Amino acid sequence: MPADFDVVIVGAGAAGMSLAYHLCAPGSDVPLSVALVDAPPGPLRSPQRTWCFWEPPGGPYDSSLAASWPRLRVRSADGASAVARLPRLRYKMLCSDAFEALVEQRLSRAPDLCRMEATASAVRDVPSGVGGEVLTRAACGERVLVRGRLVFDSRPPHRLPPARTTLLQHFTGWFVRTERPVFDPGTADLMDFRTPQPARGLSFGYVLPLDPHTALVEYTEFSPAPLDTDGYRRALRHYTHDVLRLGPLHVTAQEHGVIPMTDGRFPHRPGRSVYRIGTAGGATRPSTGYTFAAVQRQSRAVADQLRSGHPLRVPDPYGRRARMMDAVLLRALDSGRVDGADFFSRLFRHVPGERLLSFMDGGSRLHEDLLIGLRTPMVPMLRTVFELPFRTRRERAAAPSSPAPTGHEESAP
Repeated sequence: MPADFDVVIVGAGAAGMSLAYHLCAPGSDVPLSVALVDAPPGPLRSPQRTWCFWEPPGGPYDSSLAASWPRLRVRSADGASAVARLPRLRYKMLCSDAFEALVEQRLSRAPDLCRMEATASAVRDVPSGVGGEVLTRAACGERVLVRGRLVFDSRPPHRLPPARTTLLQHFTGWFVRTERPVFDPGTADLMDFRTPQPARGLSFGYVLPLDPHTALVEYTEFSPAPLDTDGYRRALRHYTHDVLRLGPLHVTAQEHGVIPMTDGRFPHRPGRSVYRIGTAGGATRPSTGYTFAAVQRQSRAVADQLRSGHPLRVPDPYGRRARMMDAVLLRALDSGRVDGADFFSRLFRHVPGERLLSFMDGGSRLHEDLLIGLRTPMVPMLRTVFELPFRTRRERAAAPSSPAPTGHEESAP
């Protein structure tokens, strides 16, 4: 049977919406029909959240940013701070609702786009012939089979790939408004290690000021398992009250997330005509949890090839050298061989900010990686390099899904 569409995208989170946005840009050499299948409102739909990334000023989403910063600060456990100034880059914060509104403007003008609200139960190659198919169930209970020449699946994986090391980056953030002007809108606190450290991994505070009275304040851990709700609440109250000393504040909204940090390889092509994108396709940087910039690179590359009629080759989000360095760092953190707070504090003290951001994004060159490596604890890192080939890769369940943020207000002392 002929395909219903040229491209079917499953899931309308960051990866699915980004691919639809780039595929539906005006001026294509090869017109494409696109179906975007999103789950009905409920637990399977992506919750509202914020994404952060760095790039030069004037990016395609700048009109929708919540804020951007020319300076990043890292505070060590003893309170000493290192400030990285970004002459060519900006650290940017994009809220998912603003991003979706921007994407919707383009999609609403795309003549060959079909939006579908349905739950995908199976994504697979067409049993006989060329193309893929998505078995869906609409909210009314009707089953619908959607076929495409190519299918891109952005749903979170049910299981993580076999890995030598798997940690979780898990966090809860409060959008707070304080009575006193306590925030510097020109500086984002990327990592503040004045937090109690877990037995395995590390923890830090994260502060993104929107104005002198308003900021997103998060408590983040890299560790084997998430906390419960009370654990995050206690950690955030300690950080906002005892560490930052913000005084009386109102929590206007909150967000929560769990991101896998693993050296397992995510297979991005489970079938002849089916591809995985986003976190399921390996777009999350294992050592940092950043995803949005890699999603943009991947979706732009896919769209450029399809819109120009070239054969599709989905690029790896990160190169082999970057993946190897991530595997070493994850193992060193998980084993306790490296003190995470001291490790990152030392890097930000001794490496120029924009060079370090390029390294964190997987875009640094070999000589830059070597220079950065000289600023790390050499003996434990080399020991980990030699140990990794002898470690067994094991499977584990995927990280639990993230609940949607709430929009209520509450007071904190």
